[in-house]
Amino acid sequence: MDFPDFFDKAPVVSLRDPLAVFLGASGSGKFTYSYADAVKLAGHSCPTVAGAYLMVRQGLGELYGEETPERGGVEVYMRGGRAEGTTGVIAAVATLLTGAAPETGFGGIGSDRRFVRRGLLRFDTAIDGLMALRRPDTGRGVLLDLDTSVVPPSPQMVMLFPKAVADTAGDNELAQFATLWQERVALMLLEHADDPNLIHTRNWEAAEPLE
Repeated sequence: MDFPDFFDKAPVVSLRDPLAVFLGASGSGKFTYSYADAVKLAGHSCPTVAGAYLMVRQGLGELYGEETPERGGVEVYMRGGRAEGTTGVIAAVATLLTGAAPETGFGGIGSDRRFVRRGLLRFDTAIDGLMALRRPDTGRGVLLDLDTSVVPPSPQMVMLFPKAVADTAGDNELAQFATLWQERVALMLLEHADDPNLIHTRNWEAAEPLE
């Protein structure tokens, strides 16, 4: 696809999905997701999609360390409601990477509901962060926040944005706007992927899942 070149340079997220092994979709169950996968899911590339991708990446790193994260082995908590602001977009990226799903997700196999994904994603939760990830097997969690002001838009993009939105920009202006928009995303992914000022993380000990 004709994605910007920086997509291939962005960090990837590697996990192991035991359900894929069980049902024969993959011998190893090892999945590697790229930023392009998140873009194909969302249909666009923006600071929110990039921020969600980086938050989940950082959260999984905090919870698993040198271990390979287990897809389907993490609960995702969203502070906002599913129709509130960009909550749904962020949650969709989290589902892509972690497998955690709301009530529409896979219900599991057998009487013990092995590999269940349903209910692992929850909205309107009482967390002190934009998002939280939690490992049910250890009870350990991480609170995550995103501050996109760390990578501000360029002054030129700010000037072009109203015209682009109002559909009064010319072709050259629209092309310049799109380039500047993606330059900001590129800075987030390539120069600030591990920036603690962009992605805030805090340990969260939650012995029981939140309702």
